[in-house]
Amino acid sequence: MEPVLRPEWDTAPHPERLAPGHARWDEILARHEAAVAARQPVYADPTSGLSVFTAVFLARRGYCCDSGCRHCPYVSNT
Repeated sequence: MEPVLRPEWDTAPHPERLAPGHARWDEILARHEAAVAARQPVYADPTSGLSVFTAVFLARRGYCCDSGCRHCPYVSNT
């Protein structure tokens, strides 16, 4: 079965993994957009410093790994 992309997969984080009211929402989206524009697969999370995959990288991979990625582009099966 081919994976189904969520609406707005390339512009908004997965709603179950980053709430729109998050204190650093704007900064996170700016970092994501900058990474996508630079064709980078990841960006540094402003809170933890950990690497976060971009939605574009995850979509190009072609499948959901069920790891709870912030920018998972796929419709949840659960």
